[in-house]
Amino acid sequence: MRFSVNRDVFSEAVSFAVKLLPQRTTLPILSGVLIETNDTGLTLSSFDYEVSAQTRIVAEIEESGSILVSGRLLADIASRLPNAPVQFATEDNRILVTCGSASFTLLSMPVEEYPSIPEISGQSGLVPADEFSAAVAQVAVAASRDDVTPVITGVQLEVAENHLGLVATDRYRVAVREIDWDSGEIGGGDPITALVPARTLQEVGKTFGHSGNISVAFTSKDDRELIAFSADNKTVTSLLIKGTFPPVRRLFPETTENYAVINTGELIEAVRRVSLVLEREAALRFTFTIDGLVMEAVGSEQAQASEKIDALLTGEDIVLSLKPAFLIDGLNAVRSEFVRFSFTKSENTNKPGPMLITAQSSKDQPGADSYKYLLQPNLLLR
Repeated sequence: MRFSVNRDVFSEAVSFAVKLLPQRTTLPILSGVLIETNDTGLTLSSFDYEVSAQTRIVAEIEESGSILVSGRLLADIASRLPNAPVQFATEDNRILVTCGSASFTLLSMPVEEYPSIPEISGQSGLVPADEFSAAVAQVAVAASRDDVTPVITGVQLEVAENHLGLVATDRYRVAVREIDWDSGEIGGGDPITALVPARTLQEVGKTFGHSGNISVAFTSKDDRELIAFSADNKTVTSLLIKGTFPPVRRLFPETTENYAVINTGELIEAVRRVSLVLEREAALRFTFTIDGLVMEAVGSEQAQASEKIDALLTGEDIVLSLKPAFLIDGLNAVRSEFVRFSFTKSENTNKPGPMLITAQSSKDQPGADSYKYLLQPNLLLR
């Protein structure tokens, strides 16, 4: 194999290919990046049996072939090469990399032992890249980070007619967002659900966020269900999480008569200040009245804090206890000047029902987007 390629283009392609590789693997072969050349260009691929990444770039090909090389080492080298074309050549089981005055000799890995990259087929549609990226960032924050229950470490994608829904939960909160879905010539078809690892989906959102449209395809082959995201000559595939996602949508109230509207930025800053005295995992007490919102934190014997801010309350006074970190996650995700807290009731007088957080464009005007964040209060501290 022998080829030359633009340094910046190559560095960006290698960075993309290694981004989803596991930090540690019991199979060293899976830490490699597969580089293949033919008359039409250069393809870089990575695959660890769960997630694959593949990108195609333009290169001057002198001799076609394929090589497998350590992905992270190649990414480190590519990011530090001088500003000159990158030359690749193979010699026996070694790879010679030359760029300007720099040269490297790398040991190649056995290509024949590398697994086949998944092939994409099946029903697909298009989503606006910017909306999809924003929706993933809003929803994935609520996914569980506890691998003991894999089914809630993912984000559930739900395709129905011309909409794509994203849902995530960690049992303490639920986040939901709806965006447009274009099924193209295929038409609406049957509803589709796919449970995608949250970490993978977050990387896809960041990588393809400025790509115009993202093609999303669902594939089932040999008892392996996959989802593929493609844009700008790049493709990421992911094995879906098996299991039944909890029916969390039914937890959202259809209407609420008891709610408060607050300035989002002011609330975030106040919560951060008051929670400084809290011990880890402790909650803040929130008291909503016609006069506004009072936040109280009781930390150690030496430290307490409280703060009052404006809040426009409709309905009854309410007192509830919330974890600051979970609340701030929801407030940051809303992305509007004002936020609405909608309160629900439960049979236990010491435990209010879930609190719904939604966007509010002004004190009396609901927000335009379809993001919803449901947060379960803690037991009230007496």
